[in-house]
Amino acid sequence: MRKQLFLLSLAALMVACGGQRRPSMAELQQKIDSIQTQEAVKELERQGVTFKEQNPLEMFYDSLGLQVLPVRYSDDYVKYLPNFSAVPLSIKTFLNLEGRETPKAIALPETLGAKLIILAADVADNEYELWLYSLDSECYPVDKLQLYEPSKFSPEQLKMNSQENFFSITSDYEISVMEYADENDKVGQLSTYVVDESRQFVEKQALLH
Repeated sequence: MRKQLFLLSLAALMVACGGQRRPSMAELQQKIDSIQTQEAVKELERQGVTFKEQNPLEMFYDSLGLQVLPVRYSDDYVKYLPNFSAVPLSIKTFLNLEGRETPKAIALPETLGAKLIILAADVADNEYELWLYSLDSECYPVDKLQLYEPSKFSPEQLKMNSQENFFSITSDYEISVMEYADENDKVGQLSTYVVDESRQFVEKQALLH
C-alpha cells in the first residue's frame, strides 16, 4: 500500500513538472528501495542497533585469508605465497607500497589486540620481500618487521642454507628472523621478537635487560 501511494505521488509530481524527463520504472524502484532501506535503518537505530561504516583498511583486512601458525621459511612459501591476496591500489599508500606493482598479503590470528598481516612486497619478477605488520583496532599500521629480503642472499648461500629457517613465527607469536648485514655476510645473526601490549615488535633479548 505504501509503495502504491509513493508511486502515485511520484506520478503526480511528474505531471506537475510538465516537460521534465519521465523516470523509468527501474529508477522509481531504486528510489523506493532507497527509502525502504533508510526506514529500516532508522527503525533498527530506534531499537538500539547502530551501524558503523568500515574504513577501507578494515575492509581490506577482513577480506584476507588466514595464515595458520606456526609458519616458517621455505622456498615454495616465498616463491608462491600460498593463499595471499593482492593489495588494492587504494591501500598501497597506507602500507608504504608506492612503486610496488603486485604486493600481496595474508592475515595472522590476532594477539594482544594486535591485528597481524604478512605483506609480500615485490622487488623483481617472482621475488618478494616479506614484512610482518602490526595493525591497531582500526587496521592502521603500528609497527613492521622485515622477515625476509631476497636481495641479501646469493643463490649459493640459499642453497648452502637450504635447511636453515630464515624466519619463523610460532603459535606463541615468537618471531625469529635471520638477519644479514649484506650479501657478503655469511654468518648472519638470529634475532627473536615478540609483540608487546603496545602492538610493537620488541626484541626478546632487550626485554631481558
